[in-house]
Amino acid sequence: MTAISSRGVPAGDLEPGFPAAPGWMLARDLAGLDERALLGMVGSLPPGSGRRAAVCGLLVSRYDWLVRSCVRRYLHGPEPAEDLMQVGYVGLLKAIGNFDPAICGSLAAYARPCIGGELKRHFRDKRWQVHVKRSVQELMLEAREAAEQLTQELGRIPAESDLARHLGVSAEELRHARWAELALQPSSLDAPLGGQPDMGTLADCLGELDPRIEHALDINAVAAHWGELPLRERKILLMDFYGGMTQTEIGRRLGISQMNVSRLRARALGYLRSRLVDLEGQAS
Repeated sequence: MTAISSRGVPAGDLEPGFPAAPGWMLARDLAGLDERALLGMVGSLPPGSGRRAAVCGLLVSRYDWLVRSCVRRYLHGPEPAEDLMQVGYVGLLKAIGNFDPAICGSLAAYARPCIGGELKRHFRDKRWQVHVKRSVQELMLEAREAAEQLTQELGRIPAESDLARHLGVSAEELRHARWAELALQPSSLDAPLGGQPDMGTLADCLGELDPRIEHALDINAVAAHWGELPLRERKILLMDFYGGMTQTEIGRRLGISQMNVSRLRARALGYLRSRLVDLEGQAS
C-alpha cells in the first residue's frame, strides 16, 4: 500500500485536473476533496499509477477505523494485531478499487464484508493447520466474544453450558469450536511435557502403531472378494464373526446341521485366504 507522506506526491505524477502546488502536491490539497471526488479519481486512473495509489492511500487513512473494527474480533487469538491490520488494509484496498457508487451508495457498507472476507481467507489459507469448516470458525469467534460479554454480566468466567445457551448451540458444537481453535497454534512435538524437560517431549508419546489401521486394511482387502462368496456362506461368516453365534445356533437359523455350517465356514475362509495370498504374492 502507498501512504501519503507529509511532503505529498510529485506534481508531475498527477492528473491535469488535480489541484497542485508548484513542484509538489501537498497531502492537504487532496485532503480537501470529499469521498465522492476521491472515489471518482480512483475509477478514472489506471491501476498501478502513482496518482491512483496516492488517492487510495488517503481513502485508506480515512477508513482506518473500519479496518480496526473488523480486526477487533480476532485480537484474542495468536495472530499479531499488526499482521491482521495489514490483511484488513488489503481487503479495504480491494473494496476501494472495485467500488461502484451506482450500485452501493456507501463505501463503508461495501468495504466491511470485503475486509471480513480477506481476514477469513487469511486464516483459512495461512493459519489453520487442518481443514476447519467455515461454520466452526465462525462459532469459535462468536464464542470468544460471548465469553467476554458473559464474564461482565455474570461476574465470573462463564461455564460451557452458559456459553452454549447464550449462543443457541449444543455443548458438542461448542466443544468442536474450542478444539478447532487449537489448530491455529498446534503444540510442538519437541515441547516438554508438563513444562518439565525431564518428563520427555510430546514426540515421545507418539509413534506407536495403531492396530486398527491394519485391521481396516485387512477388512478392505476382504471386501474386495466378499461378493464372490455364495450368499449362505456370507451369512455364516457374519453370524459367526459379528453376531457371536455358535455353529449350532447358525445351523438352527439356516435350517442346516452344525457339520454343514463347519464345512461351509471352512470353505469360505479358505477361499478368502487364497485370494488374499494371491494379492500379497502379486504385490511382492
